[in-house]
Amino acid sequence: MSRGDLSDAEWCILNPLLPDRGERGAAIPDKRRTVNGILWVRRTGAPWRDMPKRYGNWNSVFVRFSRWSKLGVWDAAFETLASLDPPTGEEHAIDSTIVRAHQHAAGVKGEIKIRKRSAARAAASRPKSTSARTPKATR
Repeated sequence: MSRGDLSDAEWCILNPLLPDRGERGAAIPDKRRTVNGILWVRRTGAPWRDMPKRYGNWNSVFVRFSRWSKLGVWDAAFETLASLDPPTGEEHAIDSTIVRAHQHAAGVKGEIKIRKRSAARAAASRPKSTSARTPKATR
């Protein structure tokens, strides 16, 4: 078992929430290894192709993740896990010290102001482009 993989206690809670059989009826071989592979990719943000071989074929793990997502398996598992009480003395929280945004995500200070040219200023300035048609060159 690698660092970050599901412990035996965690697997005992999550296993009953996941399907035992695939869409075609065959039993899912080594479901725990597949789930650990899915969690590794989601945790690291790495592309599926970079998933370590110890979790199996990256494409098989991706297809399983995709099918379970379309079936709503992950949503149902999350709802069930969220409804469980946390273990005694253990609580998890997310605050802004660990959530980061790109520096440009903050937005613009103040509001954007668009100036309209006054009629006197527009009349005094020379035109920026010609409105008359340019004659075609002939040979």
